[in-house]
Amino acid sequence: MGSDRTSLERRTVLTALGAGGLAVLSGDAATASETMRSIVGQIDEDDPPVIARGTERVERLFEYQLEQGLHHGAQLAVYRDDELIVDLAGGITDVEDGDGGELPTDEAVPDGTETESDSRFVLFSNTKPLAAACVHVLVDRGALAFDDPIVDHWPDFADEGSEKAEVTVRHVLTHQSGLPETPVDQAYDDWTDPDALAEGVEEAELQFSPGEEISYQFYSFGWIVGELVRQVTGERIDDFARETVFEPLGMDRTHIGRPEDEETVDDDGEAFEVATLAGFEPCDRVGEPGLVAGYTTEEAAETYNREAVQEGLNPAWTGIGPARELARFYACYLNGGEFDGTRLLEEETVAEVTSLQVEEPPVDVVGTADRWSLGFQRGGALPDRRGVVTPVGTFGHGGLGSSQTWADPESGLAFAFVCNGIRDGYEHNARTAILSETVRQELG
Repeated sequence: MGSDRTSLERRTVLTALGAGGLAVLSGDAATASETMRSIVGQIDEDDPPVIARGTERVERLFEYQLEQGLHHGAQLAVYRDDELIVDLAGGITDVEDGDGGELPTDEAVPDGTETESDSRFVLFSNTKPLAAACVHVLVDRGALAFDDPIVDHWPDFADEGSEKAEVTVRHVLTHQSGLPETPVDQAYDDWTDPDALAEGVEEAELQFSPGEEISYQFYSFGWIVGELVRQVTGERIDDFARETVFEPLGMDRTHIGRPEDEETVDDDGEAFEVATLAGFEPCDRVGEPGLVAGYTTEEAAETYNREAVQEGLNPAWTGIGPARELARFYACYLNGGEFDGTRLLEEETVAEVTSLQVEEPPVDVVGTADRWSLGFQRGGALPDRRGVVTPVGTFGHGGLGSSQTWADPESGLAFAFVCNGIRDGYEHNARTAILSETVRQELG
């Protein structure tokens, strides 16, 4: 009995911390404090309440985030091995009229179109692993190697004999290319023109020697990987990804870039709709609010709600799809490159691309350590959106708007969460860390 009560008390405290923390994120410190006092106070009662466990606890946390207005619509999907054990959808994807109007940020539960499990969300940087998978496939087929200089496959990438010509495929996939920025990063009119994007990369100058340091390639990751795939295969990366990654894995509603000039995409004539984003003002946070990839949250929402931007061939940011298909993608990697009878990659390739390649400590002991495999972020650093503390073997990615994906070889869990509320970095990290850790503890 003593052991059971100790376990119950621990779960009660953890519940208080999670609920209280989320209340703080929603901007209500008084509610957070009262939540902590009331829940922890239950430990002293003779008959403490039964605390939800397992899938029910995950569902309650998912719903609580929506009720608190942290975002208006969301999806959460989790695979254990080859079984989809969580498939949640809640809130709304757009306003009532479905006319692309702005979502209100001052209402916790506004009216609108209900989120379904197959609703499409902007995936932001969770697109990067999908683009990297195209390179993984080409390596698996022997069409290129990770240590090949990019210029070997794309002669105009750099001048012969220049330092830029030393950039390898591995440098790009681990964010060590020395090209974190290019002239076309904000040139939205060029995002649907592969030739213009390639020229932008060709004109870009190194900011540091390849392999010298890690500098996150917000957009350039996509421009370089996308053109590399086109140079090797002759196909645009959106087409190559659909044919060689998405269709084999049954990811029928996932795209790199919104299909241009398509009013319908399905056999039943369904209109192509993407969840509308809302940019929330920072509430509780550590330090002053900063820019997210050069944007405020409102500017980011406005930019990425534009169809013309969503149509961009940006394999670093403009992925579109539902969480359940992202989780399926990671389940395939956890299973050694095979899923549901389809082999995407050989086991040896999966082992290499998910292994730790580079690691750098946080700058001035502030922030999070950079840990990268070949196209994936690696767990094990503090703090970590994927949980506290994430097993070091965890691999995945995060994106703007608190979209988050990860795969944990220890538990066999593949996790994907997407939502349409863009918040400040601290809030973004906290809500996904709480959700990730709850999934890992309850379902792992």
